[in-house]
Amino acid sequence: QVQLVESGGGLVHPGGSLRLSCATSIPGFSNNFMAWYRQAPGKEREFIAHITTSGITKYTDSVKDRFTVSRDNAKNTLYLQMNSLKPEDTAVYYCVANHFGVVFWGQGTQVTVSS
Repeated sequence: QVQLVESGGGLVHPGGSLRLSCATSIPGFSNNFMAWYRQAPGKEREFIAHITTSGITKYTDSVKDRFTVSRDNAKNTLYLQMNSLKPEDTAVYYCVANHFGVVFWGQGTQVTVSS
């Protein structure tokens, strides 16, 4: 059974930072393409960032230069470091694993940016 468990969400002030984690039980984690998505209230789920098996990263324009995605293969864990947070970053954040076209989603963790 594949499991993805996000953690690290919470309430932060604008301009603050937060680090999300996604602990996985995915076999051969290091060989999986990983990504972060988010869904704001009343909005569709959107792509945030991804990281390939070789460590190549990509970000959507709205978070570029503020967010950093990384992975620790020894811990089978995906991370998302979020800096300079804005109220519009408020959303449920999901980690995603893609292994040769088979996609697995976590349950999400809530991030709220408010003063």
